[in-house]
Amino acid sequence: MKALAPEVLKTSKHVLTIDPAVASAVAALENDPFYISICGGYVHEPVRRRTVLTRYFAYSIQEGQDIGRCVHLADPTLGVAVWLLPQAPDVQSRAAHNKRVLLESTLDTEGCANYYRIVSFMRAKAANVVDDDAWYLSIVAVDPAARGQGLGRKLLEPTVPEADRVNATCYLETFSPRNPSFYERLGFSTKARFTEPTTGADYALMVRHPRPLTENSMP
Repeated sequence: MKALAPEVLKTSKHVLTIDPAVASAVAALENDPFYISICGGYVHEPVRRRTVLTRYFAYSIQEGQDIGRCVHLADPTLGVAVWLLPQAPDVQSRAAHNKRVLLESTLDTEGCANYYRIVSFMRAKAANVVDDDAWYLSIVAVDPAARGQGLGRKLLEPTVPEADRVNATCYLETFSPRNPSFYERLGFSTKARFTEPTTGADYALMVRHPRPLTENSMP
């Protein structure tokens, strides 16, 4: 397959490479309560909202490449999985600073405040369920037009066995009531459910404990 030339989005504070999967991520996740909420005052302006989410996902995918794992499909435009892995404190601090700069230059005041309220709530709940060294599955997005082809599973196939090899626990959070059954087939189990107060929506916190190397990593 011919490689796609990356699109570059320039602003006064950032030069972001627009990953081929960004459009699919926007289409797949723009109606998720978290992403609706961080759009703040732009939520009823479709063009501006998608511009905000394009920047957000472009940064998030790059963040996965820098401090985690980023997995694409054979056709990279169809989807992406982004994992964030434990890092040394100085790396985490730089990542947090860079994220804040991106958020403050992308979201409006309402959206930025919503982001931090939601993330603070969810991190506190996760800290009671998983250890600091767990691998976090931040994003799984498949182009809605390509669903039903097993592509979500393909996005997770490279990283889950890797986590097993290093005895790492994995976890994720999902607001979608349809998603838990998919993740359960991949070895995750719902450990807790919470109502997130900023969105007013329920979400599941799901965990996958490492499997012995003698077992299949992917069910």
